Amino acid sequence: MPHIKVEPFDTNLIDSSIGFVEFVAKSNGVDIALVVHNGVRLFLDIVKREREYLIKPNGVTKVSDTHILKEILNRFAKEFNLKVLSSNTNIKPYKPKSAHWALKSIEDFYDFKSSYKNIKLELGFGSARHLLYRAKQERDTLFIGIEIHTPSINQLLKQINLQSIENIIVVNYDARLLLEMLPSNILDIIYVHFPVPWDKKPHRRVISRYFLDESLRVLKKGGFLELRSDSQNYYEYSLDIFSQPKVCSFSVKKNIDIDIISKYEERWRGMNKDIYTLRVDSLEISEDRVLDIDFEFDINSIDDLDFPSKSIVKDDYFVHFGKSFKYSRGFVVEVSFGSFGMPEKKMIVCDGSQCYYLPSNPVKSLVNKKAHNLIKEVLNG
Repeated sequence: MPHIKVEPFDTNLIDSSIGFVEFVAKSNGVDIALVVHNGVRLFLDIVKREREYLIKPNGVTKVSDTHILKEILNRFAKEFNLKVLSSNTNIKPYKPKSAHWALKSIEDFYDFKSSYKNIKLELGFGSARHLLYRAKQERDTLFIGIEIHTPSINQLLKQINLQSIENIIVVNYDARLLLEMLPSNILDIIYVHFPVPWDKKPHRRVISRYFLDESLRVLKKGGFLELRSDSQNYYEYSLDIFSQPKVCSFSVKKNIDIDIISKYEERWRGMNKDIYTLRVDSLEISEDRVLDIDFEFDINSIDDLDFPSKSIVKDDYFVHFGKSFKYSRGFVVEVSFGSFGMPEKKMIVCDGSQCYYLPSNPVKSLVNKKAHNLIKEVLNG
């Protein structure tokens, strides 16, 4: 993670008039600065230590592009004449540039439309060998790559630029949440290749009955979900999930050859591990989904709040307030919420009578709406 270490300084002297820093909010031992740089809006953590201050991107609002993060940190130090003791923010000009245009935010999917007739999605693309190969073979198809591992995203963006590929867009998000936002009957294929087995924490597995239902909703009639795994436990678990719908069509293959494999599959084949391929087909046209959901706040005041110290747990969702920060016009608070299997984590900024989420609004799901209503109740005292 990019960061800088600087000599201690008075954060009260940070000038917000230049338009780079909107404000600085304070808590015990840590200040946060809301910065805006080339359209990117995020918090920087200023961790106060006796002999040095550590400045780094806030984990909740950071973007996946490390180049942008380094630019922001370097600009912060320069704007306020900070004495840098150490850093890892050197930007090497000879490195291939990333295809920043291909990196989409979750907000780009609130009303998703595409000029491509065919759209395919790969969940957890890793090294992206499979995704890049497919995109080059099928130039008339739009590929959506979803990944939460930042280095994998950055490597893919570089390859998109180097190989002049125009039919891939990349999302740094939880695929299970993204599926809820997609229109019905829009995808041709969903690839889930070698997901983490999570044998000790099966509730964290991406495959679930809910995920299957959402996948079948967004798949076109005749489209399919393809799962590949080297884990027999995951295979048996997924086979049970795939057989649960009242009407379904699925198939199982073992140790078949495909035209492109990942480096991990090469390794597992060298170890003589079995590779399972499960496919479930969409058999019908799904109803359109209209989610008339907003995440507006109607806050009565911004008086000091005593946030609950424990999670508020309901039948199908929860809300947990984390660290809070104060500044002259209001406050900022970390909050985790939503479904137990697919929680969201946001910063809520309350400035005067206006409150909003950062880095973006939650996904428009019913449980998130319930959680949002509960958050509003707490903020209103």
